[in-house]
Amino acid sequence: MKLNLLSCDALRPDRRAITKCILEISSNMSESLANELTDILLEGDAVDIEVTDKNSGSALRALRKLSIDYEILE
Repeated sequence: MKLNLLSCDALRPDRRAITKCILEISSNMSESLANELTDILLEGDAVDIEVTDKNSGSALRALRKLSIDYEILE
């Protein structure tokens, strides 16, 4: 499943928690790429990630908990 992470609406976003979440839910991603994608997301640009189907339910819950708006692409 592909997700488009649109924005983070948290008042004080936890950069480390967002990076850890992206790293855990995405398939085949390095920590440095997860850090870079977190920076891009927090700057206000959308980010595409691919999530394994077995993690899709928990991934969506984790993103909502971090106040990250997303849309499902596939």
